[in-house]
Parts: sequence; C-alpha cells; structure tokens
Amino acid sequence: MDPLAPRDDGMIPAAQRPERGSGRRHPEPEHAFRNPYQRDRDRIIHAASFRRLEYKTQVFVNGEGDNYRTRLTHTLEVAQITRTLARALHINEDLAEAVAMSHDLGHTPFGHAGERLLDKVLGECGYKEGFNHNTHGLRVVDFLEKRYAAFDGINLTFETREAFIRHAGRGRAQDSEFAPDDAPLLEVACTLLADDIAYLAHDIDDGLYSGMLREEDLQSLALWRRATESAPGYEAMSASLKRMEGVRRLINILAGDAIGCTAANIRSLGFFSPEAVRRGPETAAGFSDGMEEEKARLKAFLYRNFYRNPKLMTVMEIAQEKLRSLFMVYKAEPKKMPMEYREIADKQGIDRAAADYLAGMTDRFAREEFARHFGKC
Repeated sequence: MDPLAPRDDGMIPAAQRPERGSGRRHPEPEHAFRNPYQRDRDRIIHAASFRRLEYKTQVFVNGEGDNYRTRLTHTLEVAQITRTLARALHINEDLAEAVAMSHDLGHTPFGHAGERLLDKVLGECGYKEGFNHNTHGLRVVDFLEKRYAAFDGINLTFETREAFIRHAGRGRAQDSEFAPDDAPLLEVACTLLADDIAYLAHDIDDGLYSGMLREEDLQSLALWRRATESAPGYEAMSASLKRMEGVRRLINILAGDAIGCTAANIRSLGFFSPEAVRRGPETAAGFSDGMEEEKARLKAFLYRNFYRNPKLMTVMEIAQEKLRSLFMVYKAEPKKMPMEYREIADKQGIDRAAADYLAGMTDRFAREEFARHFGKC
C-alpha cells in the first residue's frame, strides 16, 4: 500500500477524519449537513475574538496605514495557504482550515511586543507558565468566549483545541488532557508551515511598501533571487510590480517545497493513520534541509533590517509601557474592568483577570483605555 494514495473519501490514510475524532468537551448532536471541523471553523469565524483580530498588530500597529497586514489579514492568508497544502497532500482541509483560522485568537494587542510584556508581568506576579498566545488561545475558545447558554467557550473539537498546545511546543501539554509527547497531526503541522510562509512573504511585502526594506538588499538572499529571477522582465518592472511578483513567487517556492518534503516524509515514515503521525517525529511535515537553511537566512535578514528597525522598536516600547500601566490600574482597582473580568478576578485572581482583559483588547482600544485613565495618548 502507498501511504500517499487517497481513499474513497479523497484523503490519504494518515488524514484525520471527522468521524474518528475525539469529540467535544460538552457533547452535542451532530449537525445535519456540516461535519464537526466545518462547525469548528464557523464557530471561530463568528467569535468576537476573531473579529477583534482586525485591529491587532501584525508588524505595524493598527492605524499606521490601510495597506499593512493586521492579525486578521495574516490569519486569512495563513488559512488560504493551509488549504493549498492540505489539498495537495490529500489531508483534511476542514480541520486544517479551522486550525488556521483559530491559530492567533490568543494574540495580544501590539503583536509579540504585547505578548512579551504580559509574559513578563505575569512572571513577576508568580505565574510560572507566564503568558503564551497559543495556550491563551485555548483559554479563549474554552472559557473566555461567551456565546452559548449551556457552557463557556465555543466547544470546539478535541483536534482543533489540541492544535493550540501543539503550536506552543512540546512541554506545554503537561498536566492537561493533551498527551505531552505527541507530535502534531498533519493538518496541524501544515498550519505551522503555512504560518511561516505567510508571514515571511507578507512581512517582506509590508517592509518594502513601508520603505524600511530595500529590494536591492533582498537580492543578497538566494531565496529572493530565485523568486525574482523566475519573473520575465523583472528588472524593467516598477517597484510596486517587483514587490508583487517577488512575493507571490516566493510563496509558491516555499509552498512547493513544503508539499514535496512533507509528502516524501509521509511515504518514508510509512504513515497509515493519524495515530502513527502522533507517534512519529515532530518534523514529519516540514521543509527540505536546504529550504530550512534559506528560510533561516531570510528570517535573520528580516530581524536585522525590519523587525529591529528603530521606528518599530520605539512604537512597541511605548505600547508595552501603556500595557504595563493599564495592568497596574486594573490590579489596583478591579472595578475599572468589566463585570465579567471582575468575576474572573474573584475566582482565579486579579492578575489572571487583568491579563485576560488586556490580551483581548485591540490596539486602538488599548490606546483609548490608556488615554481614559492617564489623560494622554
């Protein structure tokens, strides 16, 4: 038997089938015409935390410009690439899409700068686990979303919920319902690959558009040269078209490598079930060794020339100070938080409640809250 040969349902043996899932925390009747993973995706799209991603930082703080990515547009790009990978590999597209759509629900305002700040302040308050946007995403869908009378959260399937823990990395599943040593399902792992592809490509796009990156500097990278050299008449194009052609061809190169490498791994490892995937190496879905090296050089370039840009760093440092100030306000005066978070404070502690409230904010609401409490922007 060939592990890459699709069965009658169009999926390979190692794909996660909805009828073989582990169910929901709160049992519900099956839907008449949507499978469980379709319902997961739909519940995520209707969640308030999903809508708020529109006003959360990807790289540029919301409001810097209408053409820059937000956390929501990033999520949509990840979902699109994820579906491409899943379809090419003949795994479960519905589960893969649900995981992609939910993967950043736990993100704070001001992107990773906000995450680092909350991790630091919770650590100072004695929370050994600190703050991680992946594990917080699980808290969002299990507890913080309020859409059903019968239970807290949106009651996603085990497989979609498990993805938050797998994305957080091994060791995060200790003392939980998720096996700590399991590798991610193929559908979950493909979302991680798509996340890498999406942010590398769109951060180059945004960096070039902003003027913080220069195309001539990108030409020092073999991966970018390979993308642009495949575009006929590249040198004669306008700067805008060069950016567009380079970015879309880069996505294609990365996606093609991921599909080819992952398919080869599935065959060589002989995966004939999702259980075999869970017991296998964490790198079953991935890029080729050569591509990993090229990606590492591209990431290092972006950190040097874009993410550490003094203008971006200054904005994020100011944002972190605003979040810290707000955290101290809510900790000292819980009544300044909405009732639902005061109830969390009564049951789980004020530090946890303040972090939950701050993590759910958008960039603009956090700035408005700071101005309301401190009288300045």
